[in-house]
Amino acid sequence: MSPRPCAVVFDVGHVLYEWDIRHLYARLISDPAELDWFLANVVTRAWHVQHDAGRPFAETSAELVKQFPDQAERIRAYGPRWLETIPGPVPGMPELVLRLADAGVPLYAITNFSAEFWAMFRPTAPVFDHFKDIIVSGEERLMKPDPAIFALASTRFGLGPGEALFVDDQPANVAAAQAAGWLGHRFTDCVRLEAELSRLGFLPEVEAPAATP
Repeated sequence: MSPRPCAVVFDVGHVLYEWDIRHLYARLISDPAELDWFLANVVTRAWHVQHDAGRPFAETSAELVKQFPDQAERIRAYGPRWLETIPGPVPGMPELVLRLADAGVPLYAITNFSAEFWAMFRPTAPVFDHFKDIIVSGEERLMKPDPAIFALASTRFGLGPGEALFVDDQPANVAAAQAAGWLGHRFTDCVRLEAELSRLGFLPEVEAPAATP
């Protein structure tokens, strides 16, 4: 018989907290067409991923300024104003985490996140006080969906095959967790996740509303 999952391992971005580079630069660039061009060509998500992999902002920004010297001020604003890329928590998720914590469920996270930006962000997010451990890609220089980050997590969290439910919005990351032996849930919204947590016994079953006569 397979072991029953006893812990939940969360992704952070787009699962627990919203994240969008546009949220910052919409405050700095008023023209919509110029904003779209800047996000497609200068400060892009592909450029940002370097930070999640462990590169420091001082290096990546200096390289980008050389490419786009006329955008230097905006590029340099990304580091000190990075918290403005996070508009807030995903609706319903802080409350769901608190319910899991109150139920005694061990909580963990694996996040693709810059070590520098994590150091800025973590003090603003008390929800993580309920987590036993969090693996940050920028600190480990390993990123999801690399199997190595899941091997590290399994060892560090002490969770073997079948003992954890991994929650992530990216299908490739969910598949990697399943390949590592965990259960996986592709996150779309709090309601569907709550139903899955109830089905697996982490939370009480939610009664369906009575049919309208």
